[in-house]
Amino acid sequence: NVVKLLSRVIMDLAEGEIKQNLNRFDSAQSFAKYINKSYCKTASLIANSCKAAGVLSGITDEKLTSLYDFGKNIGLAFQVVDDILDFTGNDKQLGKPAVSDLASGYLTAPVLYALEENKKLSVLINRELSEKGDLDDALDIIMNSNAIESSRKLAEDFAMLSKEAIAWLPDSDYKRALLALPEFVLSRIY
Repeated sequence: NVVKLLSRVIMDLAEGEIKQNLNRFDSAQSFAKYINKSYCKTASLIANSCKAAGVLSGITDEKLTSLYDFGKNIGLAFQVVDDILDFTGNDKQLGKPAVSDLASGYLTAPVLYALEENKKLSVLINRELSEKGDLDDALDIIMNSNAIESSRKLAEDFAMLSKEAIAWLPDSDYKRALLALPEFVLSRIY
């Protein structure tokens, strides 16, 4: 069962990369597609690893689902935080040039939220940020919107869901360590 779970992770990762590349510069991309791609690329590994630990521990299916949900939500929170840092972080913090996701046409939570507020952004994205100043204009639209704050709220919501998923665990140092993980993920943006 553990081998099957980890095989699923590899399939999800490949699927996520394909989905990400198929949706480059697609200003009509839905939030559902973004979340699904984020699950495949990031959260699947954590979710299925958490579930695998439960399988090895011999717990009930209901508790396995809870461990999976913990990992899925912490993984999604991590991805949203990473997407925020693409706009607010520096090259050293990111390990890549800032705004590289947007420049590559990958539409993340901040971009999708900004698109909801300002339709001019879709014009820039649909022409693949190809004209001089398009990337700077797009960045200006995003940074002068509520996109970063909305994305922070989304990350916080995922972090809260991850904590709720393991409420059933008995109090212990292990549980406290797991509950500290969502806070650590969020601390990267504060």
